[in-house]
Amino acid sequence: MKLFRIVWKTIIYNFSSSALCILLSALGTAILCLVLLLSSQINRQISLNGSHVDLVVGAKGSPLQLILSSIFHVDYPTGNILLDDARKIAAHPLVKLAVPLSIGDNYQGFRIVGTDSRFLDLYGLHLVSGKWGASDFEAVIGHEVAKSEGLKCGDKIVGAHGLADSGDLHGDHPYTIVGILEESRSIADRLVLTNLSSVWHMHEHEHQHQEHQRQHQEKEEVHDLLNMNVQGREITSMLIRYKNPTAVAMFPRLVNQTTNMQAASPAIESARLFSMMGVGLDAASVLAVVLMLMAAISVFASLYNSFKNRKYELAIMRSMGAAKSVLFKLMLLEGMLITAMGAISGVLLAHIAALAIAVEEGGHFVDAYGFGIEEISVVLAALLLGFGAALIPAAKAYSTPISETLAK
Repeated sequence: MKLFRIVWKTIIYNFSSSALCILLSALGTAILCLVLLLSSQINRQISLNGSHVDLVVGAKGSPLQLILSSIFHVDYPTGNILLDDARKIAAHPLVKLAVPLSIGDNYQGFRIVGTDSRFLDLYGLHLVSGKWGASDFEAVIGHEVAKSEGLKCGDKIVGAHGLADSGDLHGDHPYTIVGILEESRSIADRLVLTNLSSVWHMHEHEHQHQEHQRQHQEKEEVHDLLNMNVQGREITSMLIRYKNPTAVAMFPRLVNQTTNMQAASPAIESARLFSMMGVGLDAASVLAVVLMLMAAISVFASLYNSFKNRKYELAIMRSMGAAKSVLFKLMLLEGMLITAMGAISGVLLAHIAALAIAVEEGGHFVDAYGFGIEEISVVLAALLLGFGAALIPAAKAYSTPISETLAK
């Protein structure tokens, strides 16, 4: 305990040099911990949300955009497809389960998704209260929606047009909450689920309103409003689970070559997404390692200069009965304490940054409060660097003769 007090007072006395070491160590640790935190949690979310779906069928466009909009609900859809065409795909012998999605509205930034009860089966979701909404304008909400908005079964919510929470409100057709999903830690926690008919009726009403406005402004004859359905109902996409593994090789090609739709594999597109992100994460990791090495060099330089300036003090300590091992421990403890302070500060900085990212992107992927084994490894690595940096100054303090030092 006395050694610790001596080391602490030494750090305070030489705070200008110690602060630089702590800062470099903190920055290196923070960047490395943040990279590990983001990569592990995003990878977990990609696996959690994409592992239930073998294929997504939707409108032609970017396969990655189709996956992001239909699986992770973080992008705009590529367009709509005819429900009749989607049903033909769903009836294929290689398809075990096909779940339609219709996306276009939101409630307070949470996406309203038209689907059916098979969505719960696909993702293994369970209701903590209530039931599935079988009637029009009944909704089942995710755990995060209920928690953040303070909602319960029986409450009514009003959706807004579009995927941004600044869209026009559909005040004439509120949704009644009839069920709440239990927490799944997946994107389903942030969804408002309703049946397909509700979404169609909502947008038919919007179409009617726009048609009446056009009639009033242009004074033209109103066309039959049911003409919008001449070509059939439309959905955004369809989530498919295969009946057997042989479908992986042939079914996507079948969809892409024989229909006007596209098939995108969540596994392939998620791997592509993570590889694109990996370039930036790897660069950040290299920067973090460089900063930690610079911190180790700074600790070494600081301790070595401190040793040269404190030779006389150390010699007096020896003459008063302190053993060589005590001086050795003093220098080692000082180096490790400096790096420990930097490493712990870095972990806290990483989680503060993760919290800021989570708030900015709505908490889709990042849990700022979770600590992983990787962070413990980073702290231990920082302590090891501090130990290595302090080893030479400690050895010098151990081997310096008392008589020569006091004689100078």
